Amino acid sequence: MSPLNRRDFLKTTIVAGAAASVGTLQLHAARRTATDMVTLGDSGMKVTRLAFGTGSNNGHVQAALGQKEFSRLIAYAYDHGIRFFETAEAYMTPGMLGEALKPYPRDSYQLMNKVTTDPGVNPQSRFDEMRRVSQTEYFDIMLLHWQHTGDWMEETKHWQEGMLEAQSKQIIKTRGASVHGLPALRQVPGNKFLEVAMIRMNHNGTRMDGQIPDGPELGNVPEVVAHVKQVKSEGMGVISMKLCGDGTFTKHEDRVAAMRFAFQKANIDCATVGFKSTQEIDEAIDNMNLALV
Repeated sequence: MSPLNRRDFLKTTIVAGAAASVGTLQLHAARRTATDMVTLGDSGMKVTRLAFGTGSNNGHVQAALGQKEFSRLIAYAYDHGIRFFETAEAYMTPGMLGEALKPYPRDSYQLMNKVTTDPGVNPQSRFDEMRRVSQTEYFDIMLLHWQHTGDWMEETKHWQEGMLEAQSKQIIKTRGASVHGLPALRQVPGNKFLEVAMIRMNHNGTRMDGQIPDGPELGNVPEVVAHVKQVKSEGMGVISMKLCGDGTFTKHEDRVAAMRFAFQKANIDCATVGFKSTQEIDEAIDNMNLALV
């Protein structure tokens, strides 16, 4: 081989090798996982794709574990990369979750709570009490809980104003609502108040949104997905729940299908799953990772 040809050969080999390395790096960079940090729409709030839910049967399932076992479960989730934890004022678990999270730096995880929008209540007093129970100075995300009527935006103006005031004081960092039923969900597209929305999602409509909030009929999956895609195009973050059919998906293939549908068809940002064992945490991480391939 002549010197010139050898030089050309080496140059070609180096370029090809570099291209292959770049391709490998791009493949690595493109790989998404359940414990990645993702940004919820235009809110700027970053959370892990998988959230630890504490509201199974309004938190009775988690509360039945007792504080010691529940704290062990939270530690297991944290050690396995989950940094997003959610509860609600109406659940059995806000105090338990606050206690379980005490060992961890507050800026190392995101905490979401949901406020019950009772009439005639001072929102700031309620938020202060919720902070006391949760042993935290602030909530990363606060949702108006269980909005289930077509006029909920009008009915919760008092709470919206209170949430904005709390947000101005950094007591709340990101605001949103959890919705149940199509009449409530239809108020989410085009909504200027919401930064994030919690919307039920799975592959067959179990415990999803229909005409009657939390009614026995299957939800209208195509309409729910259409609303999710619309609000995402408007810059709203979408957190989904009911990916295990509110605990009714006893078959593994249904839980896999629900996770795949939520991320591949509906293109949600993240999902919360209620856990009562380390095995369930492992499975949810695996199922989400599989859905993200």
